[in-house]
Amino acid sequence: MKPSKIIEHIVLFKIKPDAQTSAVNAMVSNLNGLISLDPVLFLTAGPLVRAISLSSLTFTHMLHSRYCSKPDLTSYSDHPAHVSAVANYVTPVIDDKMAVDWVSDFTDSITVHPGSAIRVTLLKLKEGLGESVKKEVLGVLEGIRHEIPSIEQLTVGENFSPGRGKGFSIGSLAVFKGTSELEAVNWEPEMAKNMLGVSVSLASLILLCYGVRAIPEVDRIVL
Repeated sequence: MKPSKIIEHIVLFKIKPDAQTSAVNAMVSNLNGLISLDPVLFLTAGPLVRAISLSSLTFTHMLHSRYCSKPDLTSYSDHPAHVSAVANYVTPVIDDKMAVDWVSDFTDSITVHPGSAIRVTLLKLKEGLGESVKKEVLGVLEGIRHEIPSIEQLTVGENFSPGRGKGFSIGSLAVFKGTSELEAVNWEPEMAKNMLGVSVSLASLILLCYGVRAIPEVDRIVL
């Protein structure tokens, strides 16, 4: 049975300029291997196709995973395999990371198939804005699916892990059939702000493009 709500977990990584390719590949392989953990409904990790930021933050890689509940996300985070993968393969090769988590209504397929393209939009709102503005921004993001028919899945929500989100409080994840479908609506940051109609509310914006790849069985959990 498909859950009526889903927990979206996005982690962004900035790889050190001098990191060895083999070490980066090992990081990606071990992160993808975490899909075998019981709490995980879906997981994919790898290099970003594109990252555009109106802030000073820059990232090179992304992990996206899904869970039925917040306790399931906590179980994943605390699992020894996850702790080991982060300590042994992630931390040694990164300069920076951030995470954004949100709850969203969900009626689509849990899995994002290989070959699909993901667009993640992260918003940092200006300080002092009321709840009504936040709800308006969330509503605008939710309405994008009606404006862009090529979106196959869309989730939107407020970040419930603010301590790890570097001030980014709203996230949106759109799934397209492939890169060509995503690129057809690949707006630039200033255009995105105008399209979203929330320019006056935004302090910063990050747009991320990611291609979902098949993970060979030999790449799963090498700990």
